[in-house]
Parts: sequence; structure tokens; C-alpha cells
Amino acid sequence: MEPVKSKNSVVEVGPNISKSKTTEFYDLEKNAVIEADQQSNEYATSGDDNPKRGSWAWFISKVPYRKVLVHVFLGMFFTAWWLSIVIQKKHRHQWLIPTILWGCIMVRLITLYWRVLHQLLHIVSYPWNYCTDLIYKVLPKRTHRLLVGGSITIAVMLVGSFVPTETPYSKREDRAVSFFGVIVALVGLWATSRNRSKINWNTVIGGTLMQFIVALFVLRTKAGYDIFNFISLLARLLLGFAKDGVAFLTDSDTSELGWFFFSVIPAVVFFVAFVHIWFYFGVIQWAIGKFAYFFFWSLKVSGAEAIATAASPFIGQGESAILVKDFLPYLTKAELHQVMCSGFATISGSVLVGYIGLGLNAQAMVSSCVMSIPCSLAVSKLRYPEEEEPLTAGKIVFPKKEEGEDSPKNVLHAYSIGASLGLRIGGTLMVQCMCVIALVALINGLLTWFGNFWNIHELTLELMLSYILYPVGFLLGTPRNEILAVSKLIGTKTIQNEFVAYSMLINDAPYNKLSDRGTLIATYALCGFSNLGSVGINIGVLSALCPTRVKDITGTIASAFFAGAIATLISAAIAGMVIHDLGGFISRS
Repeated sequence: MEPVKSKNSVVEVGPNISKSKTTEFYDLEKNAVIEADQQSNEYATSGDDNPKRGSWAWFISKVPYRKVLVHVFLGMFFTAWWLSIVIQKKHRHQWLIPTILWGCIMVRLITLYWRVLHQLLHIVSYPWNYCTDLIYKVLPKRTHRLLVGGSITIAVMLVGSFVPTETPYSKREDRAVSFFGVIVALVGLWATSRNRSKINWNTVIGGTLMQFIVALFVLRTKAGYDIFNFISLLARLLLGFAKDGVAFLTDSDTSELGWFFFSVIPAVVFFVAFVHIWFYFGVIQWAIGKFAYFFFWSLKVSGAEAIATAASPFIGQGESAILVKDFLPYLTKAELHQVMCSGFATISGSVLVGYIGLGLNAQAMVSSCVMSIPCSLAVSKLRYPEEEEPLTAGKIVFPKKEEGEDSPKNVLHAYSIGASLGLRIGGTLMVQCMCVIALVALINGLLTWFGNFWNIHELTLELMLSYILYPVGFLLGTPRNEILAVSKLIGTKTIQNEFVAYSMLINDAPYNKLSDRGTLIATYALCGFSNLGSVGINIGVLSALCPTRVKDITGTIASAFFAGAIATLISAAIAGMVIHDLGGFISRS
């Protein structure tokens, strides 16, 4: 065997190269995805014993024909299904979602045999690089380029916020307050930054702009509404299937109760089990990888940060760290900060399904999770800039899949493992909520006892926070007569958790009587794991995964908690800026 050395790996080339293990990563200098055992193009030898990947000889020798037949059948089936929708007049108006679904399936099937996406990206990179080269020539100084980028971002936000006409629940003066709130949040993060001279403004500007564009797409366009409505419909369907399981254990009337034990916990358990099916087939890893590549390329963050941040809305704050567990001992403090911040800034898919079952607006919650991905990167790099050289700077590395006794042997085994894990997650969630709420009740009882001697009745942590956070409620653009109610919800979410706050928003007066604007802003503002219970979860999970970094974890978690909370609030403020036509968007069912 003769080793062939590249800049990033050492590869053995020979007759048995197909047996070598593959490590895939993205190389910024080559602007391409590299495989450590690349058998095609750059590293493959020419000859009959080792045909180039993509050639007919390679296809015959390497690709199992049974798998090809299955993929061809799937492609033909979904193509026929899509054509039947487009051809029929009564279904033609519903073409958008089926077309997107068919396109995703076809692209995935094609890319199993032909790396067409990387070739297209390579073609697109030429005009992109040409345009950026022109910008670098016209604006050779980095400071000038950042000023232009920041100005463009502010201009886009101003035009997108103030050009549309006013509506009863979206007046320009309210949008102006929300815009001012975003500026105050960013300036506050800059003022309290650990090292202002090291801030990566590319990430800050790009993350803020990306978050605003997602909000525009969801709240201002029919296509965005339809796509996120379809996603939320899938979540509601999953919840319905979980109710069928609850009805089997109890009865149909009990399954319809909105209690935490009969609505949220079963949905969490079922969702985790269901996701493990897609984990077994590699779909979740593939989706996370694509998200990670995009944020890695667009926002100039390290590979480990991109993976953990992209995974947070899918699998949760603790589980996302597991994806980069091999790198935890080598992460910089800024990377650790970002991993925790992304977990605090959003909620996981499992509890998302449960919360939708409470009657919350599904489109708002799903879009908030997506918006929080770039925003968490922006606020984390503003609050805690990178001062070291990350190990995964310039590449994305996915850890090798370890085969062991606990690895699923088939899809049913994977589903069973997921159900067991879902039970542990659901039980942990239930116990955490119970214990945190009991502890807060104890503290509130002591505060009320002390407050009675000062003639302050019902002195509680939530009451104090509602006044402390009153300026926050105002800066979100909340209607003036609802600021105290929204700020109290935010305080409850911070002290206890988001489930308690969402339950108050849905069931308790005066919160369930809020205006459409106030309800939507509150839904966005509460959609994050930045509460005291999640601090303990993060410390416990990360400390268990990497005991040698306990000091760094505990030293940065307070800052990450603060940054994650700000990221969620910025999403709410941006929603307040772009709210326009809420017809059919608000639902309290």
C-alpha cells in the first residue's frame, strides 16, 4: 500500500480501498466536501481494478442492484403522485407543499449516486467568488466592508418593517419600538462583551439578517405560511397518534384532557421514539449535516459549533452536545459557550409537539426555533467572542458511528430504544417541572411571609421579575396595556419553565385575553429553554460527557444562559417588527 497524503488526511490507495473507513469534512480552502477515502477524481487511481466513482464500471461493481431497483421504484411512485396532484384541478391549488416534498425526495435519491449538488455549488461559486472579489477590490479595508454589510442589514430591516401598510395589530409606532428593542439588545451585548476587539462581525451581521429574512418569509409570504403550516400540521398529526396510545392506556375522554401528564409527556415519548426510526435510516444526521454546512459556510463559525447549533431545534440541548462529544475536551471556551447558548435559545422538537397540543400557534413556534439558530450564533459571538484557534475551524467533522451491543439491529429495535429513551426524557421533564415548581412555591411562600410585614401582599419571584422585566416587555413592541402581563409571563418562564408560562398564556386570565399581537409576541418570547432548570440539565449533561471541562462549563454557563434568553427575545422583537396580516395565523384552539 502506498499512502497518498493530502493537506487534511492520509489515504491508502490500493485494491482494497473500498474497505477503508470514511471521514467526511468540509475544506474551506478547497470549497468542497472531502472524503478521506476518496476513490474518485483527485485521489483515485486509474485502472480496471479501481474504476472512477460515477463510471459505469464502478456503478456495476459497487452499487447493489436491489437497492437501485428500490430507489427507482420510489422515484417513479412519488413522481406519479406529484403529477396526479398537478393534473387534477381540484388539487392543483395545493401544489406548493407536494412539489417541495417531491423535489426533496428526488434530489436525495439522485444524490445517492451522483454528487450533483456539490457540482452545482461548484458552478455557483464562480459568480459568487467573482462578485466578492469585486467587493474586496472596491472595499479593501475590512472595516469598510463591515460598515457596508451592517448598513445593508439595517436598511433591509427598516424597509421590511415600515414599508407595508398598517393594520389594527401592526402599527408603525409599535414596529418602531420592536426595532429599537433589537438595537438595544445588540448594543447591550456589545457593551457587556468579554472582548469587544475580538468580535466576529460577519457572524453577528449575517445571523441578524438571516433571522429577519426567516421572519419575513413566515409572517409576510403565503409560501412561508403554507410551508410552516404544513410542518405544524405534521406535528399536530403526531400529537393525534400519541393520543391514540393514551386512549388505549386509559380511555378516549382522558386522552383529550389538556393535562401535562396526558398531553405533553405522551407526545414527547412518541416523538423521541419516532425520531429514532429516522436516525436509524440516517435521515436526521443528513438533515443536521446540511443545516450545519449552511451555517458553517454562511456565518463563518467552527464545525463543532455549526453541528451543535443546527441540531438543537431537532433533538434538544443535551442531545445536540452528544453529536460533538468527541470534540468536547478540545472545544474552546467560546465554542462551549455557543453550544450551551444554542440550547438555551430554542426548544427541542420533542417538547415542541407537546406544546402545540396545548393550543399554541404552531407556525410561530416552529419558525421561532428556526430563527433562533442564526440568532444564537450572532449573540453568542457578540457576548463571548472567539479568542483561540478552534480545532474544527475550516472543516466540519462528524464522529464515526460506533457499533456496539446497544446499537439497533433493525428499525423495530431502533424504535424500541427510542421509546425507552423517550420515557426517560419524559420522566425527567416531569420530575424537573415538579421539583422546580415546588421550590419556587417554597421561595414565594417565604417572600410572601416577609412581604406581609411590609404590607406587600403576594410578594413573589414572578411579581418582582414582572416589574424588573417591564422594560423588556415594552421593547418587544407589546401593546401598552399588556406589557405587565407579557413581562410576568417572561419572568415565570425564566424562574420556572416555558411550560408553566405557556399554560398561563392558554388557560389563565388575563393572559388568555391578550390581543393577537400580544399573544404572538408572547409565544415567540417564551419559546426557549432559558430557565433555571435547564441550567442544571446543561451542567449535568456536559459534565458527564466531559468531566475535564467542568470548570469551563460552570464558568461560562451564566453568560450562555443570558445570551440564549436574549436570542429568544430578539426573535420576539423581530416578530413584532414584521407582523402584518394575522388573518388565520392566530389560533387559540
